[in-house]
Amino acid sequence: MTARILAVDDIAANLRLLEAKLQAEYYEVLLASSGPEALTTAFTQLPDVILLDVMMPGMDGYEVCRALKADAQTQHIPVVMITALTDSTERVRGLEAGADDFLSKPVDDATLFARLRALLRVKQVQDAWRLRSETARDLGIDSPPDPMISVAGARALMMGDRPEEVQQVREALEADAIDVVTVSSIEEAQKQLAKGDHDLALLALPQDAVEVLRLASRLRAQNTTRDLPLLLLADPGQKMQVLRGFDLGANDHAFRPLDPNELRARARNQIRRRRYQERLRQELDRSLEMAVTDQLTGLRNRRYVRRHLDGLLRTEEAAVLLMDIDKFKSINDTHGHNVGDAALRNIAERLRIQLRAADVVARYGGEEFLAVLTGAPSGYALAVADRLREAIEAEPMETGGLAVPITMSIGVAVGGPGITSDQLIGSADEALYRAKRDGRNRAYLADPALDKSTA
Repeated sequence: MTARILAVDDIAANLRLLEAKLQAEYYEVLLASSGPEALTTAFTQLPDVILLDVMMPGMDGYEVCRALKADAQTQHIPVVMITALTDSTERVRGLEAGADDFLSKPVDDATLFARLRALLRVKQVQDAWRLRSETARDLGIDSPPDPMISVAGARALMMGDRPEEVQQVREALEADAIDVVTVSSIEEAQKQLAKGDHDLALLALPQDAVEVLRLASRLRAQNTTRDLPLLLLADPGQKMQVLRGFDLGANDHAFRPLDPNELRARARNQIRRRRYQERLRQELDRSLEMAVTDQLTGLRNRRYVRRHLDGLLRTEEAAVLLMDIDKFKSINDTHGHNVGDAALRNIAERLRIQLRAADVVARYGGEEFLAVLTGAPSGYALAVADRLREAIEAEPMETGGLAVPITMSIGVAVGGPGITSDQLIGSADEALYRAKRDGRNRAYLADPALDKSTA
């Protein structure tokens, strides 16, 4: 997962070392040697993550972090503070300023990159939702309100088998008026979280953490818990299990012995991010219902997906999947337009289920659908296209006692800044034409040598 990282430190040697580590992992690196320079770079370059030294002359890291979180342009950029300070009160101070985590000097590479991957996953999803909000604003629809600052009334689940620790967590969170449900087993946790009405899950790692980490992975794979913040509680000697947890989808962690104030600060940050994302999703979906939704299928319409793609191509790479139902006219002619409409709705639902939350799928016109995949390389995009095609072919569409077999042909094209949406969709259309010509029920990647739209 590539990204643009802003590293901030007033010591040049530290900056160069951090730059070398990040570039070795193929991150794009921006550098700043002071607080004011960091703010200028952040406001003009909008990095994906900021690694921020705490101890700097003039304007320290806490001040920089508060300034970043106070500005609408930068308030959603994850900030990781890097410090030689080990006092828990300093961590709490940073978390309350808006930092997402602390790393101690000298920075451990495995911890650094695990945290970056975890933060970037969350940011990618939130960026996709914010981009949809901007698209709606361009169309003249009110944007959703800012998230609530208070976390009162939020629901958290605490899973652990140490009664003293469970009670400590409950008391800490209830001090912020967070409702806490406590369970002692993985089965109970799954049952409670499957309801989809929690804002945070705290998972205590036992000596053998394999099953708890497997639970974290399962939660990420389920629709109701895919975006639920997960906070791991661990012993200091369980660093490797925590890092594995980040790769499996955990959002944050706290080491034992637990500091109640630090735990509260971490929980507040995660719940606020969760509430922001949910508010953004709910308000946006409601406001876009009439303006940018296809009334037959419930998918986004052509107008919306074109605006969304235009926005993506200004700054990053995107993949386009142009999909066409094979011999759709014969379905209408043989069974009638009611069955044809039912087929369109059925296919729309299958496509929606198969795609990520950050992706956009739309009815593009007639029997054509268009999916836009954010940051998807060609190999991944083609694999997704084949998965969609197989999902459509796998079973016939059943309606009114009829079982109607359906297949779909797909053209795939990938492009980035400098390519227009017309060019990218034109490339996908050329690939779709070849898929139809070669027998239908195929997914083809656009061939630059044959594609006239980008010539």
